[in-house]
Amino acid sequence: MTEHFKVGEFAKFGQGGFDAYGRSFGEWNKGLQAIAAEWTEYSKKAFEDYTKTFQEIVGEKSVENAVEIQSKYVKKACEGHVAELTKLGEMYASVAQSAFTPQGR
Repeated sequence: MTEHFKVGEFAKFGQGGFDAYGRSFGEWNKGLQAIAAEWTEYSKKAFEDYTKTFQEIVGEKSVENAVEIQSKYVKKACEGHVAELTKLGEMYASVAQSAFTPQGR
């Protein structure tokens, strides 16, 4: 003899799945908004740094100094980009973990 769900038990089972889906979707939504805000702030800062460096290079009379300014900028920009990508990767991992962690754990 097989065991059958009663109507109330089936409704509870369905509601639990729906609640879990809603919580998971909410976590993804919050996390992706935070990631978008972080990326926007980083992009603004990177553009400001680029503009400032470009103005310095244009105002420089010595080619050697202009190349030195550009080299420093490139090194700083690469390090900043790697750091930002690392931070964003950690944010994505955190969002995924919180969105897929069963409630109550």
